[in-house]
Amino acid sequence: MSTTGVIRCKAAVAWEPGKPLTIEDVEVAPPKVHEVRIKEYLTGQFRQFPLVLGHEAAGIVESVTKCSQGDKVIPLFLPQCGECERCLSPKTNRCRKNWANTQASVMADGTSRISYKGQQVYQFLGVGSFSQYTVVPDTSLAKIRSDAPLDKVCLLGCGVSTGYGAVVKAAKVEERSSCAVFGLGADGLAAIMGCQAAKASRIIGVDVNPERFEKARLFGATECVNPNDHAKTIQEVLLDITSGGVDYALECVGSPVVMNSAFESTRDAWGTCVIVGWSESEAINIKVEKILMGRTLKGTYFGVEE
Repeated sequence: MSTTGVIRCKAAVAWEPGKPLTIEDVEVAPPKVHEVRIKEYLTGQFRQFPLVLGHEAAGIVESVTKCSQGDKVIPLFLPQCGECERCLSPKTNRCRKNWANTQASVMADGTSRISYKGQQVYQFLGVGSFSQYTVVPDTSLAKIRSDAPLDKVCLLGCGVSTGYGAVVKAAKVEERSSCAVFGLGADGLAAIMGCQAAKASRIIGVDVNPERFEKARLFGATECVNPNDHAKTIQEVLLDITSGGVDYALECVGSPVVMNSAFESTRDAWGTCVIVGWSESEAINIKVEKILMGRTLKGTYFGVEE
């Protein structure tokens, strides 16, 4: 049964940078207009503290608003209002509604719905899924099938959508092309899935952890390369084994150094590199000549087409 009052529940709270999360008894306020409160099933460096982390989740609607009580949903850190210029454009669905607030880990009114002993606790990216209950805008929900397994579909809240979307939406990988995926975590494995779905003929997984190679091959990688196994740079290795570079490179690490390597591993004249990994402060150092020779460098957020 839905409730209208404050809910007390457990949440993992980050009190300051570099310190372990602690499990606290927090209070989750009822949703305001155009907000939905969710009972979380599973949850997946910002400056705001204290902070409830987490942005990958799936749950069941607890309060009745735009959705119905009991609906299974996935909360999204990138909304879909359906009304702004970007939502109405065929070029992108990167909605900007309440963008500044969600990046600041608060709701549209500038506050959070989670508190601890009267102190506001921020919600990471406006979600805060490391809590048994959370509140999100109703534009930041995707309703899913009633028989969807919540312990699996939670990954659609970021990892799978981001990596897969980077391939099919941002890179637009073509059939019989060659691809290199840098970083074989959740995003990277999803990117490999996307490359396989796009019928790429060669899918090269790149990671310094060889224990990830077996899983990468299971997801569709045709081969895997460990940069630590070579005296040359990884971009030189890829240029050698592909006779000039890959058609597409997906950077799924979030390291400017790896971003440079991914870009430089692409073939001149038509190679495309898509940056998937997040890096907040560092810059990429790209040689202008590499761009002038016909390569494309682009980014994606949540796998969204730009």
